[in-house]
Amino acid sequence: MRVESEEIIQSSQWHQLSTNEITRHLETDLETGLNESEVAKRQSHFGANELKAKPGTSPIVKFLQQFNQPLLYILLIAGAIKAIIGQWVNAWVIWGVTLINAIIGFIQESKAESAIAALASSVRTNATILRNGKKIQVSSTELVPGDIVLLASGDKVPADLRLVQTRNLQINESALTGESIAVEKNSQPVNPDIPLAERTNMAYAGSFVTFGTGSGIVVAIGEATETGRLSQLIEQGTSLKTPLTRKFDKFSRTLLYIILGIAALTFAVGLGYGNSWAEMFEAAVAFAVSAIPEGLPAVVTVTLAIGVSRMARRHAIVRKLPAVETLGGATVICSDKTGTLTENQMTVQGIYAGGQYYTVTGVGYAPSGEILLNEQQIDLNTSPVLVECLIAGLLCNDTRLEQKDEQWQVIGDPTEGALIAAANKVGINRSDLERENKRLDVIPFESDFQYMATLHQGNNNIRRRDAINRVSTDNTIYVKGSVEAILKRCQLQVDAEGEIIPVQANIVHQQVNAMAQQGLRVLAFAKKDVPSSQNSLDHVDIESNLIFLGLQGMIDPPRSEAIIAVQACQEAGIQVKMITGDHAVTAQAIAKRMGFNKNGEVMAFTGQQLAQMDNQQLKTAVEDGVVFARVAPEQKLRIVEALQSKGEIVAMTGDGVNDAPALKQADIGIAMGGAGTEVAKEASDMILTDDNFASIQAAVEEGRTVYRNLLKAIAFILPVNGGESMTILISVLFARVLPILSLQVLWLNMVNSIAMTVPLAFEPSSKRVMRQPPRNPRQPLLSGSLIKRIAVISVFNWILIFGMFEWIRQTTGNIDSSRTMAIQALVAGRVFYLLSISKLGAIIIDTIRGVKHNISDAYAIIIGIVATIVLQIIFSQWSLMNNLFSTAPLNLNQWLICIAAGLPMILVAALVNRFDPLD
Repeated sequence: MRVESEEIIQSSQWHQLSTNEITRHLETDLETGLNESEVAKRQSHFGANELKAKPGTSPIVKFLQQFNQPLLYILLIAGAIKAIIGQWVNAWVIWGVTLINAIIGFIQESKAESAIAALASSVRTNATILRNGKKIQVSSTELVPGDIVLLASGDKVPADLRLVQTRNLQINESALTGESIAVEKNSQPVNPDIPLAERTNMAYAGSFVTFGTGSGIVVAIGEATETGRLSQLIEQGTSLKTPLTRKFDKFSRTLLYIILGIAALTFAVGLGYGNSWAEMFEAAVAFAVSAIPEGLPAVVTVTLAIGVSRMARRHAIVRKLPAVETLGGATVICSDKTGTLTENQMTVQGIYAGGQYYTVTGVGYAPSGEILLNEQQIDLNTSPVLVECLIAGLLCNDTRLEQKDEQWQVIGDPTEGALIAAANKVGINRSDLERENKRLDVIPFESDFQYMATLHQGNNNIRRRDAINRVSTDNTIYVKGSVEAILKRCQLQVDAEGEIIPVQANIVHQQVNAMAQQGLRVLAFAKKDVPSSQNSLDHVDIESNLIFLGLQGMIDPPRSEAIIAVQACQEAGIQVKMITGDHAVTAQAIAKRMGFNKNGEVMAFTGQQLAQMDNQQLKTAVEDGVVFARVAPEQKLRIVEALQSKGEIVAMTGDGVNDAPALKQADIGIAMGGAGTEVAKEASDMILTDDNFASIQAAVEEGRTVYRNLLKAIAFILPVNGGESMTILISVLFARVLPILSLQVLWLNMVNSIAMTVPLAFEPSSKRVMRQPPRNPRQPLLSGSLIKRIAVISVFNWILIFGMFEWIRQTTGNIDSSRTMAIQALVAGRVFYLLSISKLGAIIIDTIRGVKHNISDAYAIIIGIVATIVLQIIFSQWSLMNNLFSTAPLNLNQWLICIAAGLPMILVAALVNRFDPLD
């Protein structure tokens, strides 16, 4: 091969070249193919025809990466210093906290990405080729540029091919281009700038042959194929952190700087007061430990995991924990059309016959539905032309429908499957018709002629009276095809009464335009009677004198539940945009049916328009546009990136290989579990098991609930850290004895906090959750109102700890009892605060008012409070815990004093709930 051949391979412009130019560049022979020596050279030069998976990170490295968190650095260093000075119990407790966090993080991220491996399996197959003049079958991995590949119905295309010969060849490229209908192929050169989906002389790796035969020259293998380019887009895509992890990172860094600064200040001030180095180090460590919310990572993980479980019950499987919260914060949902918003089953929805327009109900290939005229059921005996039009679609047809597992599937062309289903809806049975009207000959569909024709044996059945009002034993030709191809061959048509009249071409074209505006793909039908002696069929037989029977318009219809879901998302302030490889007219029609709009308009852009835009123009287009049609995979990626650059939180849905790069780039990628390719699933963060856009609405609701529960957890945990750190800091500044020790702080921050906070993750959804707009993605994790809440509760906690400690110390002189009662008073206050922000508190108040509630919504909170009480009794009453945590057992009066001290929290909580309601 010459050097210029390799340059053309890289430029992917094979579709513009003629067959002779291609064979010359690739130095191959259409009759004999390549010889073995040439194949060996090219395999050595180009390598195998396969996609190589990107090596993953080893489990050990992944585990060590869990410690790469700012807040954990402090704990690790504090534990090391504790060990150096011989306080091994303290050291192991601190290290245990960090280890628990690391294990949780490792489990959370244990599923490695395998999108490239899935892509590799999607294109691996066997191929029939010509080599040394012989037809042989080899593994697709052995193909090289210049090989001649033979294609037949049912084959998977093994590499990118420039087609050189076709016969009625149709290829389903939906996984790559997003177009739901199989593409008719030919071998003629096309414009160099034509979009991928319209390159009719190319066959791309991973697509499927649905009809006909053909042959092509391998022009690209492995990473050089269009599917290979997608694998590179997936690898190069930015692995964006979720909004939640970004906010936690920022929060952690800020908190780290504050803690280090104040801990150093605490240490220096204490030394200045003449305290010992060891005492001040204990104070500095106690402050650092008290300020770090050690239990928060665990609580966040548990909350997200509960969200995962809830979403699974609503048909959404989450592959990555942070995706739960991300979906709840989505501001834009970019949805693929085919199979996501639509049924992915072509359905006849309108029939024009005898000058009348009939509507067809029901969707998909199931025989359920009706044919209506002016919204009234029809009588087939008085609708002869309609019957004949349906019969034409049924007999001039090479596809069949099969029912598997209660699902109807099309074996063959989806368009022909829709014609069968339409006839089945009114009880016209194909097998009976074929017995009565045996097929004698056929002219398969060819793109040059744009029609298919079949010749059927006549009989004296009464059915033959229907369209031409006479009994005939002549043979019949049925023809279906494009309106232009059929109508120009028709001189006559049948009216509503079954009478033959001159064809009214202008009226027919008007009807075609009206149906096309609805996004329907329109086919025309005609017939011709010929003598019973004619047993063969040729193109000349249908050049003229056809009788026009009517039109059937079909579409891949939107799911009814998806229409409701789109409306619900828009009411919740979420923009919904359609991104598809299908035609603009069809996509826009579907969008209008589903209620897509931006400021009342359904603005559409095509891939060609997007390709001519600079980045600024693209940002404007993605903001204003609702439909993006005929877009290439890299354009889907650009759209997602443009939306993210404007600060949007983008959820992307899809099912094809072409969707994978955008799915990975999106803040949350959502793949279809049934119709979705393995590539799409592996590139996604979430999988819909029912392939239903409506499940996204449910998942958004759960995501918003998760975020609300996370805020509750933060609002509950951080005030304890605030109260503890204030207590230690002020004690040092005023040279007082520490009211709480570092190990006691760890108990409160880990054991007590987790026992009381985890139940918040089980809080049910609020009725208002989907009536509110999405939260501002730029809003920090700690909003102004939340900071005020945390500050007020922190001050109260400080007063509770410091006040109880000083009172008991001064009245009894027992340091251990003072610290124990200070901790138990703090926990009592926490219980009352928990009630104020949970469903249980609202249930208690409503019960007092006489309003009944379902107590099951609050079981988790009840269990959490009971567990907390038991743990705190153990904490102070068990001698082992007394020795470990320097606590003292309490009598009944002391317990009652602690509870009474926590009661004012009810009033404080009521105050903060007024300016910062968490529900």
